[in-house]
Amino acid sequence: MTERARWARLAFRLVSLTAVYNAAEAVIALWAGAAAASVALVGFGFDSGIELAASLAVLTRMRAETLGAGTEAVARVEGRVRRFIGWTFFVLAGYVVLEAGFGLWYREAPEESRLGIGLAIVSLIVMPLLAWGKLRAATVLESRALAAEAKETLACAYLSACLLAGLGLNAIVGWWWADPVAALAMVPWLLHEGREALEDDPSPR
Repeated sequence: MTERARWARLAFRLVSLTAVYNAAEAVIALWAGAAAASVALVGFGFDSGIELAASLAVLTRMRAETLGAGTEAVARVEGRVRRFIGWTFFVLAGYVVLEAGFGLWYREAPEESRLGIGLAIVSLIVMPLLAWGKLRAATVLESRALAAEAKETLACAYLSACLLAGLGLNAIVGWWWADPVAALAMVPWLLHEGREALEDDPSPR
């Protein structure tokens, strides 16, 4: 087996693990958010759903390569998947703006939820590790689609940090606005990554 094939298989496993984790994260966050009446947790679950869609799209690209598809076939799938992920960045940015705007307008502080806090802590640990592995694989495979999906995984880790910071700062010093303001700070980066993913790339991938 060639080095590229080994990296392709590793990438497929990492993206599969990301998809499974995001599916579980979405269910847990939505359930915990509904139980605690927490807009922040419900939004976190919605974010996980967006990232799940991106992971499933990348799996089609990685599967094409692991099954030995030709260079042109892989390039076509790569382009379609990369554009899809580009649009999910814009959807994610829109979600962040709407949820943060809602929180600031109504002075909505994140509700306390032990399950939600535990989920955010686990995500803050797991997601950067998955993203690091996928970014390395994307470099070897020269896959902008995989790199973009890995950056969405990093966005999930960032939102986990925002959720924890919001819960902590609101409980300690009463800064109810910390969570939405921190989340809004990520929007320019999300828009930049979305535009970059949608840019045409004539070179084969």
